[in-house]
Amino acid sequence: MASFFRPVAAVLWKDTLLELRTKDTIVPVLTFALLAIVVFSFAIEPTPPMVALVAPGILWIAFAFGGVLGLTRSFALEKDAGNLRALMLAPIGRDAVFFGKMLGNFVFMLVVELMAFPAFVVLFDLPIAMAGFIPVALLATLGVAAVGTLFSAMAVNTRSREVMLPLLFLPAALPLIVAAVEATGVVIGGSGAGGLVQWLTLLAVFDAVFLVVCPIAFTLVIEE
Repeated sequence: MASFFRPVAAVLWKDTLLELRTKDTIVPVLTFALLAIVVFSFAIEPTPPMVALVAPGILWIAFAFGGVLGLTRSFALEKDAGNLRALMLAPIGRDAVFFGKMLGNFVFMLVVELMAFPAFVVLFDLPIAMAGFIPVALLATLGVAAVGTLFSAMAVNTRSREVMLPLLFLPAALPLIVAAVEATGVVIGGSGAGGLVQWLTLLAVFDAVFLVVCPIAFTLVIEE
């Protein structure tokens, strides 16, 4: 077991150090997310019924489309610097590379969400202490990171990878994003724990499927 987690941690640590030095992922994703939230906040009438109706969708549009920018850079930096070939030559499993990259994307997206969420609650006049949003964000972001890491590896070898990644990623991640929007709507609307548990269960099922399928598909894709 240690032989698996050690290379996963090494890939995660490498990506974390690279991001701390370059800020190539967090800065553009955070900028896009904040801009999307601000623009939408001026585009709607901030009445409680309107906010409860559209705010969850606005939040996850900002996070999902902003996340695409960061996911595009996930393997592009490796390929441009020649590190991708070195990773493939390393005596570690391809699934360890996948989980290391996925956890890096997961952490970076959570950091962006943590920084953008206060602006969201201020602009839409929502209570910042929404504890129910924490499991929604964790489960949805984990699934987005898993799917995005796989399709980032697929798109990196294409000529128009910035276009191919959204085309591949968004249809596959759409059920996950819809479930996240619905769960966030329950949290904002205060509809009760029953509805939230239902959507959290669905998010957990999606994550379980993606965390099994994506590493297997990654092993096949990266060999190509």
